[in-house]
Amino acid sequence: FRQEFPERMAFVDLSSPDLRAGPKPAVATTAAGRRSFTGDRTEFIGRNGSLRRPASLGRDDLSNRIGAAHDPCGAVRVHIDLAPSEERIVIGLLGDTFDNAEVRGLVETYRDVAAVDAALREVRGFWDGILGTLTVRTPDRAMDLVLNRWLLYQTLACRIWGRSAFYQSSGAFGFRDQLQDTLALLASAPSIVRAHLVHAASRQFVEGDVQHWWHEPGGQGVRTRFSDDRLWLPYAALQYVGATADHAVLDVQVPFLAGRVLNPDEHETYELPTVSSERGTLYEHCVRAIEISLATGAHGLPLMGTGDWNDGMSLVGAAGKGESVWLGWFLVSILRPFADLAESRGDAARATRYRETAATLSTAIEAAWDGDWYRRAYFDDGTPLGSKENAECQIDAIAQSWSVISGAGDPARATQAMASVDARLVREDEGLVLLLTPPFDQMEPSPGYIRGYLPGVRENGGQYTHAALWNVLAFAQLGNGDRAFELFSLLNPVNHGRTPEEVARYRAEPYVVAADVYSVPPHTGRGGWTWYTGSAGWMYRVGTEAILGITLRAGALRIDPCIPRSWPGYEAVFAPEGARYLITVENPQGVSRGVVKVELDGQEVTGDLPVLRDGAEHVVRVVLG
Repeated sequence: FRQEFPERMAFVDLSSPDLRAGPKPAVATTAAGRRSFTGDRTEFIGRNGSLRRPASLGRDDLSNRIGAAHDPCGAVRVHIDLAPSEERIVIGLLGDTFDNAEVRGLVETYRDVAAVDAALREVRGFWDGILGTLTVRTPDRAMDLVLNRWLLYQTLACRIWGRSAFYQSSGAFGFRDQLQDTLALLASAPSIVRAHLVHAASRQFVEGDVQHWWHEPGGQGVRTRFSDDRLWLPYAALQYVGATADHAVLDVQVPFLAGRVLNPDEHETYELPTVSSERGTLYEHCVRAIEISLATGAHGLPLMGTGDWNDGMSLVGAAGKGESVWLGWFLVSILRPFADLAESRGDAARATRYRETAATLSTAIEAAWDGDWYRRAYFDDGTPLGSKENAECQIDAIAQSWSVISGAGDPARATQAMASVDARLVREDEGLVLLLTPPFDQMEPSPGYIRGYLPGVRENGGQYTHAALWNVLAFAQLGNGDRAFELFSLLNPVNHGRTPEEVARYRAEPYVVAADVYSVPPHTGRGGWTWYTGSAGWMYRVGTEAILGITLRAGALRIDPCIPRSWPGYEAVFAPEGARYLITVENPQGVSRGVVKVELDGQEVTGDLPVLRDGAEHVVRVVLG
């Protein structure tokens, strides 16, 4: 740290000389009085000390010592004498900036308490505008707690903006990650979704593959052989256009990246690509992502590469022949609606080809039926994975849930597949929904670095909450509101902090989602990485869209719940900018699904409800039966 503007006691971090690292953090105080400071973390905390009781609090002043030789921090101490009943306001500033002039300007601006109060009102107004778009009141208080504000805050503040947390602090954009995260904002902040679609498309190479992750503002990142990353672009574009009817975004011109293509023996490379002179519409970017993903292997299934959604299965298809059953479901779930989109744009030949490809893929996937569930993948040598033939990873959840989510699985088999998930992967007494079982340990061929995790940890047979939520979505799509809600409740972090015993076992924050939960002794039920997880956005969507059934379709409001039969109903307030809807869902017949009547302001209506941004309050009544 370096001291700047000592009259205001400001510090600027000079720890990174690389301008591509972005803005530098700054800390300041505007308080009058005897002041001291330090840029030395060891001085502030104390040797072998703790933030619970910093050593500096036992001294009158700090050393005023800064410099490159210290473990850096920014600490300012102000000595203030108060007369009896006297009140003083001390303003502290913490932010980041590209230049010192901006530091001075900010410090001068926010010396004024009125300016600070105005800024706080602005911040609160911003968050209220997004987090208050949907407020629900259900018979389950724990569900209300996570769906109202908390999950959206975790998604936007941590996953989309911060891209950092206690257990993972890279700051990188993940191509598939933020595309999924932003979809939780379809109703509350669609402009953020739109902007990120365009931004993500700009990280696609001319060949159609994408950066798996990258750092900004420079753009350095990794080019890999992951097979699913690029497909999240058309998936997210379909979701956005389907919700908003904003077809114009598909015509936005976006440049491609140019970079060295991976050599045959390379799995990934970290480089700084250049921006190509070649450009294409967002629609063309989506097409290129799909086209590069249509190659299939010996079983007619999409090639696995060095990982599909599960990065840890890095060796299943590393030689270029392994195939992914899950990726087949995912690809079909994109090809079918994208064919309709292509047809609407006059791209009839492509629409026909995509429908034919989807049908062929569906047939090939059905051949991966293992008797009671679908296999997960095939190794390069043809060995099945996720089969009764395997001693480890006999069943994997995502090959089952996506047989339902994609709408492509044989109905009887998809139902049986989810019954197998229920029987083999759900542990009610431990509050766990596992990704796969048994965990990897000694299996050959090696599936990849997933085997480096201890059995029962993270993707290796623990609860991986992202995938666990897809099971909830699948049960809701099957119309099983009871089971969907029961699994949602198992995953709800609030339900891991109700008693001292639960707190002692879970050991993680109960107000944010954990990416994973351990499944083997002595740490069964312990929460893993928290905050930075894509499961936050998925939990919000599954709760509000799949269970409560509140979605946008072509800019209109649709309410089609799948709730527990025991619920008498629920209430919600939907308040996008310029509109306010008071929603009451009634369930007099004790069903999970089936809307028999919809009223808007006392008048029965059919179909979706128009979102009237007239500033008025509208009353919606939905009756199930």
